[in-house]
Amino acid sequence: MGAVLPSLLLILAGLLVGGVVSLHRQGAARSVVVVTGLLALLATAGGVLWLIPEVTS
Repeated sequence: MGAVLPSLLLILAGLLVGGVVSLHRQGAARSVVVVTGLLALLATAGGVLWLIPEVTS
């Protein structure tokens, strides 16, 4: 299950980026586009950071 969660986060990020593009094309309010973009950024960062191995001393 270790590789499933970051993969799901990255999939979610891709869906959110598609949502941002779609919302922008439809002329949605800027705040909605920005919030959706921030959620996409957080999902991407979470997925990538989860894949970085922990440094053990």
